[in-house]
Amino acid sequence: MQMKSLLAIRIRGGVNCTKRVEDTLRMLRVDRNNYATILDDRPDYRGMLQKAKDYVTWGEPDVETIRVVLEKRGEAPGGVRLSEEHLNEIGYGGFAQLAEKLHSCELDINKLEGVKPFFRLHPPKKGFKRTVKRPFRDKGELGYRGEAINELARRMC
Repeated sequence: MQMKSLLAIRIRGGVNCTKRVEDTLRMLRVDRNNYATILDDRPDYRGMLQKAKDYVTWGEPDVETIRVVLEKRGEAPGGVRLSEEHLNEIGYGGFAQLAEKLHSCELDINKLEGVKPFFRLHPPKKGFKRTVKRPFRDKGELGYRGEAINELARRMC
């Protein structure tokens, strides 16, 4: 069975957030608003996302979205923006090859040397389309959104 990747984006702050949820958000590597990370679709991560559903949104990104996020918002340690040369130095042919490996879960972004395991995104261009405090299925922005994560991620790059 082919494992797929998930893109999780934090869209709400931590005011009145319980300690357990704060710890879960930290373990997911989305410590602040507009931070995103790429996760494997494992039951462990699904449970953590469900625990933090009132603060994050997530879904299955396509390879092109992962490539765009890496290219525009990816960083190396020290706050240096990722470049093709940097990826060649650490053993990857470029953004497309790295995006393909992350999408197919051959590679875990948390174990990748020379690349920060999170992305600092902008607020979405033209704002959120719906109310931020409600679940996605109820005309809100929070929780699981499936393929619609691609559109949000690209507006936040």
